[in-house]
Amino acid sequence: MAELLAREPLLPKEKLSHGSGKAASFLPSLARLGLKSLMWAIFLVWVAAIFFFPTESVKSLFSRWTKLTEQTVFGITGSIFLVFSGPILVIALLAFVYMIAFPGDDFKKKSPGLPRFRLWTFPVIVDGPFGVVSAAEFIGILLFSSYVLWTIIAYTMENRSLISKLLFPSNIKLYFFLELTGLRLGSIGLFCLAFLFLPVARGSILLRLIDIPFEHATRYHVWLGHLTMAIFTLHGLFYVISWALQGHLLHELMEWKDIGVANLPGVISLAAGLLMWITSLHPVRKNYFELFFYTHQLYVIFVVFLALHVGDFVFSIAAGAIFLFVLDRFLRFCQSRATVNILSAACHPCGTVELVLSKPANLRYNALSFVFLQVRELSWLQWHPFSVSSSPMDGKHHLSILIKVLGEWTGRLRDIISKVPEQPQISIPSQPKITASVEGPYGHEVPYHLMYENLILVAGGIGISPFFAIISDICRRITEGKPWLPKNVLIIWAVKKSKELSLLSVLNDQAISSSCFNTLQLDIVAYVTQESEAPLEEGIIIDADENSKCSSLFTTTGSSMSCLVGTGNNIWSGIYFAVSTFGFVLLYGLVEAYYIVPRAISAWWYRGLLFTICMVASVVFLGGAVVFFWHLWEKHSNSARSTEDDEKEPTLRNETTTADFASMLTTQYGRRPDFHDLFGSFAKKKGSVDVGVIVCGPPGLQTSVAKECRSQNIRGRWNQPVFHFNSHSFDL
Repeated sequence: MAELLAREPLLPKEKLSHGSGKAASFLPSLARLGLKSLMWAIFLVWVAAIFFFPTESVKSLFSRWTKLTEQTVFGITGSIFLVFSGPILVIALLAFVYMIAFPGDDFKKKSPGLPRFRLWTFPVIVDGPFGVVSAAEFIGILLFSSYVLWTIIAYTMENRSLISKLLFPSNIKLYFFLELTGLRLGSIGLFCLAFLFLPVARGSILLRLIDIPFEHATRYHVWLGHLTMAIFTLHGLFYVISWALQGHLLHELMEWKDIGVANLPGVISLAAGLLMWITSLHPVRKNYFELFFYTHQLYVIFVVFLALHVGDFVFSIAAGAIFLFVLDRFLRFCQSRATVNILSAACHPCGTVELVLSKPANLRYNALSFVFLQVRELSWLQWHPFSVSSSPMDGKHHLSILIKVLGEWTGRLRDIISKVPEQPQISIPSQPKITASVEGPYGHEVPYHLMYENLILVAGGIGISPFFAIISDICRRITEGKPWLPKNVLIIWAVKKSKELSLLSVLNDQAISSSCFNTLQLDIVAYVTQESEAPLEEGIIIDADENSKCSSLFTTTGSSMSCLVGTGNNIWSGIYFAVSTFGFVLLYGLVEAYYIVPRAISAWWYRGLLFTICMVASVVFLGGAVVFFWHLWEKHSNSARSTEDDEKEPTLRNETTTADFASMLTTQYGRRPDFHDLFGSFAKKKGSVDVGVIVCGPPGLQTSVAKECRSQNIRGRWNQPVFHFNSHSFDL
């Protein structure tokens, strides 16, 4: 986020004496490298332990470890937790230290040709079931596929070897083989579950550390979800087949025993998981988004009954990732309780709604960020993601979002806004209002749009909205003399109808100084695909938006957006994480020492329940106390700043000539963009191959752009379209 660039690092890097200048620059670099190396070492050892767990050497080492540590106050649960969940929590803690000590890299010093950067931006697969896949993502897919295939083969060979030594009838061996295979698949599923919850923690410090925005990480959750549920389904199916062959299927399904695995909770957990899985399939999610959304809340049932099913010590294998998700979910819950003032709302003639939301000055974000919006007059449960269309530098106290009216929810929102009187100062008792809550903003940690001298932005329809933030951000930096790299920007915009071009008025409304275009070369090429020729009113397309209805909507009990977000203040986020994590460990140790052991509680399901309660209680009560003081601190900080920054930008901007973006627009009718010619001519004209491409639009557009990036060896980032693409569906 932009706040990382604004804060001073804890480790000094300059303004020291000349004699100690080299040492001052060397020590922070050494500390940075040391922290990175330590996190990578822990991660690689953790992954290696999981990958090679089926081998005899690793299992023998793990057995010796549990024997050495099972006599501690945490018992065998603590031993397993430390091996499989502890590493990811330690990495998260070190990540907070890293982010606080080094609050941002200077993008000017980054080399876009670094191999690491190329792995994340070079498309390897551009058309397939996974969509556009970068080299790094392809490596991850191969590793997970290799892990599942390797463990299944290793466990199958081990099972056959074990059963061959048994002197039982063949039918008994078959039953035993089926159940043993189901058990092995269950353990594989648990290890996959250890990764499943990591991508869906929206403000996760781990995602921020490696700069994977949430809308990209959601893809990994989808992939892992399919894999995990397929394995868990096979896990249950092997048991069902064995029990059915033995003739006591119903008895086994309903069994809830104290010592050992409780079957009925497992059945409930698997049923909840199957409902989430089926409704998350693309055809269902696309056409019945609300069904997908509501059934996905069954994750609570899935996790809780999984803990009851396997007990505390087995559940602790995946507890680390689940705990990080609970931390993020509770913080999002706290942020979303506040209602946010809507400073203005506009219905544009192209079927788009623009909302300007109030935010505190110290809530910073990056271009290409997005927020989750809830409108309580429409639904108390639905949260929808929308790209931020304003630059962080447009104003300290507001941000804007553009919403395409495509479905029932967005249509009802437009209807509410259109009923508001055009003169908001007139008080009408029955005047409609919007009670909005916001989560976020979320987005890239690094401003990638500032890392290239030549930038190509490809948008489809409403996908242009995050690029408004990019253009405004670059122009504000030029005007205010802040660092930037882009000198040539080409926007390729594909729309269905020419009336959508009126969205360019949003840029005109931001009153960007025309002087910045003495330095920045901006070209906008629009392709109107469903009109063969320009309409008669082509010359006034942009001006048509002046007839849009704009009304001010103030919530009577509202306020600015809350700063209680994982991507916000790193120090408070770190304190929240540390207090909750150490509180969880301490609380479970106390429960183990003063309740479980004295009362000789041995029921697996009950111990699993206590483990889950300790996890949630540490976040709600101990973490909640930190959130309370964090809120007070932010409130005091905002009130102190409110008297100092009264937004001098409007006064400054009124003294300059504003840019007319309509004059930069070239429109083509009845055709689609030819990316081969456009990309090639742009790179040739600028005399450089250092071209960055960002695309925001439907999957077909992303695929076309990715193919061309791969063929011309151009670096690209595929910004997922965070908007309602079809009814209530959005492709992540």
